[in-house]
Amino acid sequence: METFFSFLARRIDDCYSLLCIGLDPHVRDLPAATAESALETCVKIVKQTARYAAAFKPNAAFFEVFGAEGWAALKELILAIQAESDRMGSRVPVILDAKRGDIASTAQAYAESAFGHLKVDAITLNPYLGRDSLEPFLSYEEKGVFLVCKTSNAGSGDLQDLPVRNGSVYEHVARMAQSMNEGNNIGLVVGATHPEAMQRVRRAAPDVWFLVPGVGAQGGELEAVFKYGLREDQRGVLINISRSIAQADHPGRAAAELRDQMAELLGERARSPVRSQAAAGLHGLRARLADSLLEAGCVKFGEFTLKSGLISPIYLDLRELVSHPDVLALVAEAYLPILDKLVYDRLAALPYAALPIGTAISLLNGKPLIYPRKESKDYGTRAVIEGSFRDGEQVVVIDDLATTGESKFEAIEKLSEAGLRASEVVVLIDRQSGARQALEQAGYRLHAVLTLSEMLDYWEKNQRVPPEQLRAARQFLAGD
Repeated sequence: METFFSFLARRIDDCYSLLCIGLDPHVRDLPAATAESALETCVKIVKQTARYAAAFKPNAAFFEVFGAEGWAALKELILAIQAESDRMGSRVPVILDAKRGDIASTAQAYAESAFGHLKVDAITLNPYLGRDSLEPFLSYEEKGVFLVCKTSNAGSGDLQDLPVRNGSVYEHVARMAQSMNEGNNIGLVVGATHPEAMQRVRRAAPDVWFLVPGVGAQGGELEAVFKYGLREDQRGVLINISRSIAQADHPGRAAAELRDQMAELLGERARSPVRSQAAAGLHGLRARLADSLLEAGCVKFGEFTLKSGLISPIYLDLRELVSHPDVLALVAEAYLPILDKLVYDRLAALPYAALPIGTAISLLNGKPLIYPRKESKDYGTRAVIEGSFRDGEQVVVIDDLATTGESKFEAIEKLSEAGLRASEVVVLIDRQSGARQALEQAGYRLHAVLTLSEMLDYWEKNQRVPPEQLRAARQFLAGD
């Protein structure tokens, strides 16, 4: 079954556009204050701009203002979009901008109105009544929803910016969307007027699509949207433009120019160092993290005697993080996209290097932290596991590095003997020395923020490390 976002991606491929055209027939701008005039105005825009549109977004309010006639006009407009789609041979999605938000049978009625009666493809929702208020809409598996997250209006911060345990309210909404998006049918409304907030939302929800209002008349900039909103695959943003098209002398020409401007900016990104980072496997937060670890001395090149007695040309020393709080904060943030996809009750950090990492993560996402001791105490509580927990709880093992997996097995054994369940291990760097295979064979899953080969490739691409040092490191890791 095709989901809304696979349908949207197919339309974007057809028209090579990320432009969502908002249909907002303000009464003051119409030739006459009637539903018929609103319909005629919007249909003219649709016919002139459909070839350039990745989606259309009619705003229900500007039709509801005309009462029953307005509701009938809205349905006629949706039929007109479908007819124009049929004429072009490529269907254009319709997103109903209604920002519904209620529970139980009321939410079910709203969902049936949008998806059953109007037959739109997606709808904007207010998520502040909780997950159960979204479920009636998500039960239409082929349809999509965009949750209001960080909006473009000046007063958005009154509620959306309030601090909670894991950052801000809007970041919590983003993480909720990321975790709920198993059916590829949840997106977020993220305003272009708050680029720093958009960057935070993208970190919290790396996979979901953004519906982005605020470009143009409200002051948002396309360059910032692409810089902070695009996913790693250079997709994931649908940019809504309303007034700049509706009020243009030639709406079709305005839409074409916006489509071309977006395509040009995407092309520039494809040729830029930012895109070359993606080609090397890293960009955004993970690229900044690789650079920061190098600058902080957490990764060193030279000659180092290892515990085994071997001489290594590369050394990973993540205990250095305690002296670099800014880098430690970045490290903790980089764990969150992985952890947000897992189900667990507590974090279990391994002594010693992972203890500050686990603490920093706990402060960000609010999950309680425990840790298995390297050695049991023969005094006091004689605890093997420090921290409070309950029998049968699920924990995620947090460590700094994965090499052979031996230390992970030792920790999991202690956790299991204490009555805890552990099936997931998350590390900052996978040295790619057999830990993943060993853990998987035993029924555990290893997740890594970075792999050593990714970092070496990235530093080579960006000329951060001399080629001879990179060559020596690769030869050592390969056992040559």
